[in-house]
Amino acid sequence: MTTTATPMQSAPAPAPAPAYNPKSESGTAKRVKSIIFHVVALALVAIVLYPALWMIASSFKPNSEIGGGNTALWSANFSFDNFITAMDGIGGVSTLTFFTNSLVLAVGAVVGTILSASVSAYAFARINFPGRGLFFGMMIATLLLPFHVVIIPQYIVFQQLGLVDTYVPLLIGKFLAADAFFVFLMVQFMRNLPAELDEAARIDGAGHVRIFGSIMLPLMKPALISTSIFSFIWSWNDFLGPLLYLNTPEKYPLPLALRLFVDQTQSSDYGAMIAMSVLALLPVLAFFLIFQRYIVEGVSTQGLKG
Repeated sequence: MTTTATPMQSAPAPAPAPAYNPKSESGTAKRVKSIIFHVVALALVAIVLYPALWMIASSFKPNSEIGGGNTALWSANFSFDNFITAMDGIGGVSTLTFFTNSLVLAVGAVVGTILSASVSAYAFARINFPGRGLFFGMMIATLLLPFHVVIIPQYIVFQQLGLVDTYVPLLIGKFLAADAFFVFLMVQFMRNLPAELDEAARIDGAGHVRIFGSIMLPLMKPALISTSIFSFIWSWNDFLGPLLYLNTPEKYPLPLALRLFVDQTQSSDYGAMIAMSVLALLPVLAFFLIFQRYIVEGVSTQGLKG
């Protein structure tokens, strides 16, 4: 009896181990880091923006729910009464008057700063005159001088000139290039512009006035817009200057008008004050949003040489 040998069945080969891919691990680590970064950034943004959110939410709360241990962000008693009270004004002066006064001071500050700072910057950046470096250094040194040091001397001068309770003390410095920061900003911007432009203009017979008006000013638009934004915001939010020099409520800007709603001797209308604060932020926010791209453009071109 013959037997037929059957071949032995071979065991299945083991599956090959997956190859190590360092790129995949690196990509996963990057995604985790990106998620952590965005979570932390959103948390910081929430912390920074919470006061503004609280102010907006409180402007719709009844006056009795503002402060006093009430920590709720939103109120069930949603109302526009605070805005109505704020628009009615206070002390017999309408809110429109306060807005107009702030607008006059802010626009005047922008015009004066643009005119004086640009002319002064052109002199320091493009004109060689004896003592230019010394005068420029003295101007920069004024940035180290606190405003509070010169408050009393300035007030005495304006009082003797009979200019207290007018807008002159608040605006005259803007037209005399007293803000050294803006002069320095424009000087640095002009120094980055090619000097060949001036030389070509002089060959054509142009003087300093034409070079400044026809060549420099159009090229300085980013710096001029940046200066306008900061000057507008600083003047719009200025409280100490109007507090020192203005005595008539009809001449008060918005920062002083906000103080009128808070009276420690009588009842204080915090709801109306917060509502007016929200309204006061709208022009500044709109002004900034319209011209913010010029700030980025001005900063990005500071490191470029012509």
